Amino acid sequence: MNVDEVAARAGCSRATLYRHVGGKSAIVDGVIARAASVVAEEVALAVEPFDGSRRVVEAILASVDAVRTNPVLAQWYVRSRATRADSYLAASPQLGRFATALTGVAPDDAAARWIVRVVMSLLTWPLDDPAEERLLVERYVEPGLR
Repeated sequence: MNVDEVAARAGCSRATLYRHVGGKSAIVDGVIARAASVVAEEVALAVEPFDGSRRVVEAILASVDAVRTNPVLAQWYVRSRATRADSYLAASPQLGRFATALTGVAPDDAAARWIVRVVMSLLTWPLDDPAEERLLVERYVEPGLR
């Protein structure tokens, strides 16, 4: 969806949309933040029964699945690969806060950034078999967070 389509759905002009929202980047940030909140809620429910390093594994895998199945984030992530938005995502304080909250790791910025990068790597280079993705996360990620 482009800015003109957003304005049309909002029932206003492009200029009015920009005046009230603050520009294209603010619109994108808002849409991504809303979709990320939906994903965070889904992941929070999925990891509720887990704790410790097991929770981290489940949070990573649930996040990957939730992003892949969220129409907004899946489309945005695929399109953003061409514009090198990885740096934006990897440095996002909001995603870091989600990672910290959902995995249960103590407020640790480095661990949160690393978890975001693990999720991004699975989104960028998916394996054909979800069981193989799980095995990789369990074998290489979980031990580092015990």
